[in-house]
Amino acid sequence: MVAQSKEERKQAIKQIIRELHQGLTPQDAKTRFEKEVGQISSAEIAEIEQSLIEEGMAPEEITRFCNVHALLFESALEGAASAVDNPSHPIHLFQKENEELKRRLDEFNQWTKKAVERPLEETLSSLRTDMEALGEFQTHYMRKEQVLFPYLDRYGFTGPSKVMWEKDNEIRDLYRKCIEALRSIEDIEDLEKWVAEALAPLLEELDGMIFKEENILFPTALEKLQAADWAQLLRDSEQVGYAWIEPPEEVEHLLTHLGGAVSERPVWRDEQVVFPSGALDLTTLMHMLNTLPVEITFADQEGVVRYFSETSERIFVRSRGIIGRKVENCHPPESIDRVAEIVEAFESGRRDSAAFWLEIKGRFIYIVFYAVRDEDGRYLGTMEVAQDLTDLRQLEGERRLLDE
Repeated sequence: MVAQSKEERKQAIKQIIRELHQGLTPQDAKTRFEKEVGQISSAEIAEIEQSLIEEGMAPEEITRFCNVHALLFESALEGAASAVDNPSHPIHLFQKENEELKRRLDEFNQWTKKAVERPLEETLSSLRTDMEALGEFQTHYMRKEQVLFPYLDRYGFTGPSKVMWEKDNEIRDLYRKCIEALRSIEDIEDLEKWVAEALAPLLEELDGMIFKEENILFPTALEKLQAADWAQLLRDSEQVGYAWIEPPEEVEHLLTHLGGAVSERPVWRDEQVVFPSGALDLTTLMHMLNTLPVEITFADQEGVVRYFSETSERIFVRSRGIIGRKVENCHPPESIDRVAEIVEAFESGRRDSAAFWLEIKGRFIYIVFYAVRDEDGRYLGTMEVAQDLTDLRQLEGERRLLDE
């Protein structure tokens, strides 16, 4: 009997998924699903996965059965994908990338069905080129994870995002192994083994992720996010880039079309400085600046010192008495002309930075002057950043985040 209410459908699906994880076969699960649930929206599926995680099911466990879940929901979700009419909407751009990825997957699948007709080395050369181009899917995944997921998190869509991110990483690992195995192919037998054991699983997983995005992720995002979210998401996407497709033109016009009166100027609100990229109270902001492993000094467009950070270990002596002084009065006489020359180049727009390095008491000190400009390129002042690089210059190899 098909469940009638939304809550009844959710409870029925959750029970089927629990039993699936306990050993119920995918085919039996699908039969029960069609009998007890019937149609369901992508948002409901996302809510169910979120609910299971909140009830204690590990995201890793859901990831492990992710493909089976997709099979389970496939018939109920047919036609659920929502194409966006605006060709520059972030979801439309994701979908265009998926169309291109699907085309490439189809080409690979057609190739694997045919006997290798060209010489082996020619085939391998072509495969290396095609596999490298296929690797652009990672840009698509990165934009999804680093740009779209954070906005979904704001609306409580956290668990399903974690599940999908883990699945993305599994696909990245399959791609890496596929590339590594391709390098070691020496004969036709190796090639056939590579196709069966490395390429085919990768193509299958990539295709499965397209289904999950188009039928669950994107419709849910369209339901939850607001116009201002999409506007900022479009702006953020420029930092990551796009896979295979050209970025949209006239971004500012598109932001307006999306309702994106997204301010790039900071404002004071609720006892915080609200930046386009976040908000901080003044005490936290001060301590952040003082914690940075660099010394910062800022002089405004009139050449007046307005600020310096107060780090615990200083390279250069700075007293609070320099605030309000002209910058030329804060440097040794022999360097005044050089400082003035740099500032003039900043003001005119000829330069944006100037770097120096020197030895002080056996320490290697790196100093950079930066021109600070607003979004319209107007000169606001000069920032001096000094850092002791002595210890950093000795680093070799790598140290992972969690290494002791």
